[in-house]
Amino acid sequence: MNRKSILAVIIAVAALLRLINLAAGDIIGSDEVFYAFRSIGMLDFDNAPRQTTPLQWQDPDIQWWAKLSFHDHPPLVFLIQNFSMKIFGENNFGFRLPSVLLGIASVYLIFLIAKKLFSEQVGLISAAIAAVAANHVYISRSGLQESTLIFFILLASYLFLRALERDKYFVWTGIALGLGALSKYNALILVPIFLTHLILYRRDVFKNRRFWMGILAAAIVFSPVIVYNLMLYKTVGHFDFQFSYIFGQNPATWQEAPGKEAVGNLSQRVGSFLPNLFAVNSWLFLALFAASLTVIFKKQNRFVLISLIWLTILIFKIGPTYRFLAMLTPFMIMNAGNFSNNLWERWLKDRRKITAALAAVFMLWEIFYSANSQIFSYPAGPKPWTFSALRYENYNWGYNELADYFQKEFKGKFPALAFDAKYQFLEKIKGNAIARAKARGDRPFPAMLIYDGNLAGPAQLWIFDRLQIYHGWPVADLAGYLAILRINGADYFRRAGLTNLYFVAPTGNIPLKFAELDGPITGTGEIFEKTLIAGGLLPTILKNKRGEEIFRIFRF
Repeated sequence: MNRKSILAVIIAVAALLRLINLAAGDIIGSDEVFYAFRSIGMLDFDNAPRQTTPLQWQDPDIQWWAKLSFHDHPPLVFLIQNFSMKIFGENNFGFRLPSVLLGIASVYLIFLIAKKLFSEQVGLISAAIAAVAANHVYISRSGLQESTLIFFILLASYLFLRALERDKYFVWTGIALGLGALSKYNALILVPIFLTHLILYRRDVFKNRRFWMGILAAAIVFSPVIVYNLMLYKTVGHFDFQFSYIFGQNPATWQEAPGKEAVGNLSQRVGSFLPNLFAVNSWLFLALFAASLTVIFKKQNRFVLISLIWLTILIFKIGPTYRFLAMLTPFMIMNAGNFSNNLWERWLKDRRKITAALAAVFMLWEIFYSANSQIFSYPAGPKPWTFSALRYENYNWGYNELADYFQKEFKGKFPALAFDAKYQFLEKIKGNAIARAKARGDRPFPAMLIYDGNLAGPAQLWIFDRLQIYHGWPVADLAGYLAILRINGADYFRRAGLTNLYFVAPTGNIPLKFAELDGPITGTGEIFEKTLIAGGLLPTILKNKRGEEIFRIFRF
């Protein structure tokens, strides 16, 4: 088999591991729901009381610049997911697919970079490892920003290496860097990586006109975020959430930063680095990488070494969460690929059967480990030896089944009655959604959704808030519903014309909200459920993939 055919097989394996069963796995284990929810309408609002946004501050007279970016992240990943969901729908597959495609492209870029730094053979070995490595498979199957970020880090790195040979690529490097920063600000770590390499090895580049043109190109591409932050500072006296944190502004409107506070102080971040690195990679891959450290200081490895050093510094700053550690993975893989090739050249070249057996064992194990950590509905064997902690980032608890239930229940229908939205921009979204439904020929349906307030916050956002904000369905938590009845009478909603009420009660087989963040778990739902059963109502039972009861849905 020639090398082009080998690369094609590698890319095919990478695609299969990233596409199979992509829609499975709930969205409550990571932050992907917060990106997906806002991507639907390119809406900088996710009903988070601790992080209000310029849209809320300015409503109803929202200024033009407020839509150039988001209050906590740059806009490109939201835009890409928005485009994907317009094609494939508001579902897990729709918002995760861009990560898959860019993850597959990243495998190819790893081949190109390793080929340029080392050799084509090292490129193929590195791409093969990347295709099956658990952490890269995970991040490529997640609706987080990191798959897009990693793609642009790799693309900019490859173009930078090309630019050192042909200076016309500096402009393309700048464009890729700008797009990376438009995906996530962490891409700006490329600036010290590139500068360190140039200062140490290629100071002549600073005299090159095209190098400075590349910097200008990056600034132009990144300009929407620059304008957004300048206008935000002019209007309210501080930058966006991320930059205000970096510059220590501490605006009164964002006194809490749950994601940043959770990572702890510097000693805690450093202390959790290795345990978390072990948690998100297979032990076999980590053993290979540990062995590859014996070649990390070789001359041909200097770009990889510089990248790993700066990325590690960044991770110590922002915290070694699972998704941030994924930024290290491509460079760990390339170092492991170079080491494996050296091993082949020095010891195994004349032992082809042994080499083939070792390669087969490694690849088959990594395929199983990645599938067990991401594809199989429920993993086999003990953690971390047969699957990683990444499985719990998108575990099959059963919230997907609840989302699917209401998608089927409301197919071809639109709300006959809708609640008034708190903000004018939300009222406009609701009105447009109902107008589109009428134009499609959907029929009005007088329904209201009531959910137990103990539900996990991300699931509430994706299942219930999404139906309310983007489709206009009346939604209330149980406490709010009961409070309205106490004030207006037990038949208030029926008098209003809402004749189909759905109450969603979770069972003990589903994870609930975090009491320390969202308030204490209450027994209100359990009491209300007993009242409904005593009145003769029988629920529809939803089950997870194991056949366990996860939700009881009462329609009354």
